[in-house]
Amino acid sequence: GIQATFFFSLGPDNMGRSLWRLAKPAFLKKMLRSKAPSLYGWDILFRGTFMPGPLIGRLCETAIRRIAARGHDIGVHAWDHYTWQTRILSASERIACRVVQKGFDELVRITGKLPTCSAAPGWIVNDTILCAKDRFPFAFNSDCRGESVFYPMVNGQVLRTPQVPVTLPTYDELIGRDGVTQANYNDRLLALLKPGKLNVLTIHAEVEGIACLSMFEDFIRRATAAGFAFVPLSECLRECPSPGVS
Repeated sequence: GIQATFFFSLGPDNMGRSLWRLAKPAFLKKMLRSKAPSLYGWDILFRGTFMPGPLIGRLCETAIRRIAARGHDIGVHAWDHYTWQTRILSASERIACRVVQKGFDELVRITGKLPTCSAAPGWIVNDTILCAKDRFPFAFNSDCRGESVFYPMVNGQVLRTPQVPVTLPTYDELIGRDGVTQANYNDRLLALLKPGKLNVLTIHAEVEGIACLSMFEDFIRRATAAGFAFVPLSECLRECPSPGVS
């Protein structure tokens, strides 16, 4: 009964190729804290390693169309999530445009509608990528963490597309730290909500949508009872002035 913003990865599922990062202590700790194998399943954790990963857009066409038909914000997350995280920062603006275009075109093919927004995987973005995304007809992007809606500036030039930043930690950033467990997770997350301020929470289909679904349903009930309303990110633009307006 609530509206939200959905960002889709649409190309090959190469999640398994990230396993090399287990050699990095910080990434290994994160995987252990969040109990990644139980969240995702070993079949998903090894996707794209021994054989090409399936094309997510093709695999999930019915779900994506249903979400679009229900009036939610529909946006591009990535074509290839793994490649974005490992290579995009060294890409030229032309290549970055091509990468975003592949996801854009796939969403148009599936839904018959133009995507209205995008969000960079892992919030990995730089000036070149911001300029590339500014060429698309997005109403907004959500490529960063922050506190309020803003227009990014690159080389002294204010870009056309506003940013709606994520303000709250994700499940894998919060769980297992400072005494946070499944039992008190919602207590901690609810305590971080700020009345009258921008509160943007990123959830993941495999976590809040599957393994932690009942916990997420409880969060929605409790946040609603506390007076918070759930709205798509496009609603947050209403309080953002146009570029150059102070």
